[in-house]
Amino acid sequence: MATLNVKINDIDFKNPILTASGTFGYGLEYADLVPLEQLGGIIVKGTTLHHREGNPYPRMAETPFGMLNCVGLQNKGVDYFCREIYPKIKDIDTHMLVNVSGNTPDDYAACAARIDELDKIPAIELNISCPNVKAGGMAFGVTCAGAASVVKAVRQAYHKTLIVKLSPNVTNIADIAMACEAEGADSVSLINTLMGMAIDIERRKPVLSIATGGLSGPAVKPVALRMVWQVAKAVKIPVIGLGGISSAEDAIAFMMAGATAIQIGTANFVDPTITLQVRDGINQWLEQHGCASVTEIIGALDD
Repeated sequence: MATLNVKINDIDFKNPILTASGTFGYGLEYADLVPLEQLGGIIVKGTTLHHREGNPYPRMAETPFGMLNCVGLQNKGVDYFCREIYPKIKDIDTHMLVNVSGNTPDDYAACAARIDELDKIPAIELNISCPNVKAGGMAFGVTCAGAASVVKAVRQAYHKTLIVKLSPNVTNIADIAMACEAEGADSVSLINTLMGMAIDIERRKPVLSIATGGLSGPAVKPVALRMVWQVAKAVKIPVIGLGGISSAEDAIAFMMAGATAIQIGTANFVDPTITLQVRDGINQWLEQHGCASVTEIIGALDD
């Protein structure tokens, strides 16, 4: 078998397969279906400083080759996570990472500081696609200044591996990535969902309760692949690729474009065992092509 280990900052992952936040719960929900310890890592659902109810229903809609969601970061807050969830997941034999969201840089930093205290959580992933309440609801991640403000605040409060999840709803994602790197990000993950919409023509109304939502699934893969390729050429920190990955071939393409690791999201809803299928498929491809390690294909695109 080929070696599947990859490294992001000081974290050694047993393989490059991570689960995307919001698609795998806290990992516990999949424990009867997937041997969690065989995954490279699990990024648990978005966590905020305070309890959030999320958006009204309906907040999910199926689309051709994908899905829309406007769940709205429903969660019970970081104190609940530390008190009730962390004790249940801390001894799972894989890396458990927490996705962190907020409305202000101070919110992000306070939430990250609480998670910093948890010994068995080696990294957080910042969701900078959240609305900046001080800037009229514009997402932090759509400007270099907005992204940098969050990363700077969190870097001062958080001392472990810091991954920043980038929004694709921008003109130049490489500029955003470089701004995050400059403020101390250890890695970037991309892409988050693309903004989309579905309309019920009989009711003449949007399908989702708040009209728009995030588009994910195979439909976004070409966009995600292009952005990963652009960012990997622009930054020196590791890139984690995601967006429509549903096969080993998809994952390999992202790694050839420059991703050190990948996340699988929407495909988990279609087949809960897809993560391990992708892992095994990568290993098989590496063996067939005479590669001793998965690191040989990272950034190996001949462009």
